[in-house]
Amino acid sequence: MRFTLREWSLGLAYKTMSLPIKIISTDFDGTLHSENEVPRVPKHLELLIARLQHQGVVWVINTGRDLNHLEAGLSLAGMSIRPDYVVVVEREIYKHVEGRWDSVEAWNTECSRAHEILFQQVKRSLPIVVAEIENRFQVTIYEDRYSPLCFIAEDVETAAEIHKYLDGVFRDLPELTVVRNHVYARLSHRAYNKGTALAELGRLLNVSRDHIFAAGDHLNDLPMLSKDYAHWVVAPANAVPLVKEAVLRESGWVSDLDCGHGVAWGLERALAMHGLTFE
Repeated sequence: MRFTLREWSLGLAYKTMSLPIKIISTDFDGTLHSENEVPRVPKHLELLIARLQHQGVVWVINTGRDLNHLEAGLSLAGMSIRPDYVVVVEREIYKHVEGRWDSVEAWNTECSRAHEILFQQVKRSLPIVVAEIENRFQVTIYEDRYSPLCFIAEDVETAAEIHKYLDGVFRDLPELTVVRNHVYARLSHRAYNKGTALAELGRLLNVSRDHIFAAGDHLNDLPMLSKDYAHWVVAPANAVPLVKEAVLRESGWVSDLDCGHGVAWGLERALAMHGLTFE
């Protein structure tokens, strides 16, 4: 028997089946949201997520933005819904509670401690590393509260070269990784990323990977676009080639549609496999 999500929301399907998806994890820029579209998040996707949230599905935005930057993006998008959780700067977890963001303290405290210890080891060599990068590449280098070394390269090719250089420089620090999205990058602890944060949410909510859906478009999304963390992994048509290749290796789906339209397509396909359609 098949049910529409409208029928589900009226309770007609409750005794017959349970929703296969219990957590939806979406990247923000280029996946959920597009600055080149009006509205920036497709209304079709917004309504689909809203109906799933109404039935108890947890939605998490899993992004490289910090919390303030994400809030600004959500406001500009004009969405009528908010995520139940967010993962910001690819590692910190916050829960949405009555209009505020509450830190998932145990995870965030340990995350901060691990990064502080790691970055103390890194800082001694940074002056030489920064001088070498600035000598070889057209790049803006800066430090922020999340990383002692961040950069904005002049183009994607330069970003990839700097990334490769940093991997070589820090090869004796296996805990250290470079997290990159387009021309932007920062140093981070390998144990804390979009995938491990998603796994922590699954643990907190008692949801196994078999009931998790993840969608992303760029390199910093790769950790969560893995069957280690999600049963359904999806990339929109605008995803970079390395992401599309990784998703297909994981037996995931690559949409022919861009950004949020591709996410909606993936969600609908996953639901349809379990007899649910969206109307």
